[in-house]
Amino acid sequence: MSKLKIFVGTVYGGALDVAEQVSPLFEQSGYGVIIVEQPSLGALTDDMPDLALFCVSTTGSGDFPGDFVPFVRELKTRSPSLAALRYGLIALGDSSYGDTFCGSGRALDEMLADLGGKRLGERLEIDAMETFMADDAALPWVEEWLASQGLKG
Repeated sequence: MSKLKIFVGTVYGGALDVAEQVSPLFEQSGYGVIIVEQPSLGALTDDMPDLALFCVSTTGSGDFPGDFVPFVRELKTRSPSLAALRYGLIALGDSSYGDTFCGSGRALDEMLADLGGKRLGERLEIDAMETFMADDAALPWVEEWLASQGLKG
């Protein structure tokens, strides 16, 4: 069975809720799912999953949530090769913050790509101003992502 790790960076639990809600869709597609809260770089590089999904909220002026900062620091300081990483990204934000909307998700996406990671499909950006329950946007996106990328565990 292929392994999917969902890496979560959350402030008030919205990104974790998304991870928990989409997890069964991956299980139905044949993946063994592990949700990683407060991730470390080792959770990604020491035991590289077949597929990764990042669910990351933005806080402040485009900042990473506190529980995700150590992971980002490790990415920046160690600069590991992520050539074997295939991933998707769900960014949560609030468009009332203007240019910093989904800033952490966008920054993470750029970091992963710079290290050789391959994002499959488009990044999903969920706007709290338009979508009250983030999983209302995430569930159909994951279904489409699985189908369009031909992802089977």
